[in-house]
Amino acid sequence: MAHRMDRRQFLRVAAGATATALLPHSWARAQARPVRIGFAISETGPYAIGARLTQIPNYYLWRDEVNARGGLLVRGEGRRPIEFVNYDDRSDIGTAVRLFEKLIREDRVDLVLPPWGTAMHFAVAPVVSRLGYVLLGVTVGSLRIRELGAENFFALLPQPDSATISIVQFLREARERYGYNRVALLHVADLYGVEHHTAIVPLLRRERFEIVEDRSYPLTVTDLSDVLRAIQARRPEILVCFNYPADGNLIVQQSIALRFNPPIMMLGVGAFFPEFRQQFGENTNGIVCHLAAWSPKLRVPGAREYYEAFRRKFGRDPDHAGSSLVYQSLKMLEQAIAEVGLDQRRIKEYLERHEFNGPWGPVKFERGINRAGNYVGRPNRLGQWQPSGYEVIWPPEYATARPIIPKPAWK
Repeated sequence: MAHRMDRRQFLRVAAGATATALLPHSWARAQARPVRIGFAISETGPYAIGARLTQIPNYYLWRDEVNARGGLLVRGEGRRPIEFVNYDDRSDIGTAVRLFEKLIREDRVDLVLPPWGTAMHFAVAPVVSRLGYVLLGVTVGSLRIRELGAENFFALLPQPDSATISIVQFLREARERYGYNRVALLHVADLYGVEHHTAIVPLLRRERFEIVEDRSYPLTVTDLSDVLRAIQARRPEILVCFNYPADGNLIVQQSIALRFNPPIMMLGVGAFFPEFRQQFGENTNGIVCHLAAWSPKLRVPGAREYYEAFRRKFGRDPDHAGSSLVYQSLKMLEQAIAEVGLDQRRIKEYLERHEFNGPWGPVKFERGINRAGNYVGRPNRLGQWQPSGYEVIWPPEYATARPIIPKPAWK
């Protein structure tokens, strides 16, 4: 026999249902099982500068934006809040590997986010891939990772082959206009520096540039004055450096002291940080940064909106290279999860099949050697500090300003 509800019972049930419907999103999120996202990254040690400026802020910007919308949309499950599980790898490769294994085996996170820097990716990517997790690497430039069979690894940055092609194409155009042909090379002796140096030397020779000096230095270097004097004595017209933030600052400081001022001076990681501009002021004008240049002036979807959101949250500018790409990589994961859920195999397949666009620009992957994903599509972009700020100067279709050549004298 069916049970009939009297008027008072009906009103109590109806009132309860209405109250539940009107509860704030924060209560609803608290009831949903969180999506646990893990990462180990350099909060201390020599890699911490880059990690704190490029990756960590964007992780929290994205998490807070997603949670403010009610959580991460997971196919078939609705919205679930994001919960971070994170550790400091102390800029130590062995520690990073152990921590990523812990995140996956013990913490049982749903997703992992990458560490900072090429050497860390080289160690971590094969481990994460072997354990069946997708890793979208942003701050990494290494073709050798493909050789390790990291099938679930994707690299977003232009890698050493395409990155150095863009440098040489830019220098070739500059030579046609200004006649500069004498090149000096300087690189940090770690995986990032060695691979980019190895890639660029044959390209310069093929284009008949004269390499007048070629030097390397250790990651822990504290004085480059003797190296720079030796380079200066060779009277190069072009200096190309593959460096990290601390050694890049050292190159500029000691070049100023030596009054060494080649007409074209190209730096790598760190020279695109706003803090680089704050430290050296007008002396940054004319310095070219040869890696993944970005500006809020770029005519790509969401560039200005991303810039303003970052400014609102942190009170400072994002960097002018990898920062927007880190954020875009997280939006790519978000898009994939909304379409296919949290299954790692399906996420991987979705990333392989689709082209993505966002505040950094177009990104598309292809399956490379040993089925490792690698960045393809658009060329690497070069940037330059100018009196107007940081400008994209190459390739022409992305340029926000014409390059300043020769570089102005040191102040």
